[in-house]
Amino acid sequence: MSITRLHPGPRMSQAVIHNGTVYLAGQVGTPGADVASQTRDCLDAIDALLEEAGTNKSKLLQVIIWLADMADFQDMNAVYDAWVDPANPAARACGEAKLATPDYKVEFIVTAAV
Repeated sequence: MSITRLHPGPRMSQAVIHNGTVYLAGQVGTPGADVASQTRDCLDAIDALLEEAGTNKSKLLQVIIWLADMADFQDMNAVYDAWVDPANPAARACGEAKLATPDYKVEFIVTAAV
């Protein structure tokens, strides 16, 4: 079985494709922007990586969302709900976590079928 790595770097790849599944690295938005803007940035990056991997959001399997502050849950969901394919929603989890820097408000981790 082959493994394809998209945009590999010294620490991680932005996506790894194996056995019909694509695993995306955590996607974050523009540091310092509000949570809605960062969510849009994340979802745009997810769309682009999924397309490069030969798939799209209709084939999402799992979405894990980390918020720096659960008080941002509604603002993040307003953007996410407008983006997600309502006919093909993924299994999803959302929690609060200290992110890599205080400038990040949200991070998305996505797994999809190819």
